[in-house]
Amino acid sequence: MAEDCVYQETVPAARSDKILRVFIVVAVMCLGGELFWLLGITPFRPFSRIAISGYDEISKAEILATAGITASSSYFSTNAAAVEKALMEFKVLESVKVFKHFPDRLQIVLEGREAVASVLASFGGKTVPVLFDSQGVIFQIGGSEKDEFLSRRLPVISGLVIEDPVPGMKLPALFVPLFRELEKIQVSSPELLEAVSELRISRKAFDTFDIILYPVHKKIKVSLSELNEDLLRYSLLMVDVLASREGEIETLDFRSGVASYIPREASFE
Repeated sequence: MAEDCVYQETVPAARSDKILRVFIVVAVMCLGGELFWLLGITPFRPFSRIAISGYDEISKAEILATAGITASSSYFSTNAAAVEKALMEFKVLESVKVFKHFPDRLQIVLEGREAVASVLASFGGKTVPVLFDSQGVIFQIGGSEKDEFLSRRLPVISGLVIEDPVPGMKLPALFVPLFRELEKIQVSSPELLEAVSELRISRKAFDTFDIILYPVHKKIKVSLSELNEDLLRYSLLMVDVLASREGEIETLDFRSGVASYIPREASFE
């Protein structure tokens, strides 16, 4: 009887070991198949998802065509650096970042240029508004009603002679510090720039220049040797204070560091 009992107890144990081994083998095969699919097949298959973000003024179809990405492009067949270089041909873009997410996703992050001012240029025999960023890079010439509305909201830079501009053209580096200050003011205190209709650059010797500021709805001009937020705020405040004397004062002059004014009869303009 004792022998029968021992025999009955060992048979289920043997069956359990066999089932466990079979389970392990099947699990390893499934895992191996999954890894083979993930590592050996999927990266060579077309992207399952392509995400484009950051700038929506260029269509997805145009972006993909310029980047050379087709319906058969895959993780291993796509060169991220080459895609970034190709997309920078769009001069309205300031930067392009391309990320490949293993095994079959592509992410394109675009950053558009931000206009700091507009300038009127001669283009094709016509005078058109041109938009440029804080680096002095021209990226928009004329354009849609939306672009024209944007150019009207931005201060106009005059005194620059630009003929037949093309996207990507750079304005002289001499003026880049001014453009950067405009960008700072635009971010921190945009209402100050909205109070300015025009900034005229008056060239001087030795690659220097003055800035003639024309406030909106005011006849008094402001002459500056540099531009920053504090100086612009103070200048506009002084114009408001002296608004009742518009008929007498031609220009407020801040170039010496001490505010003075030029009467209209003594104006050099």
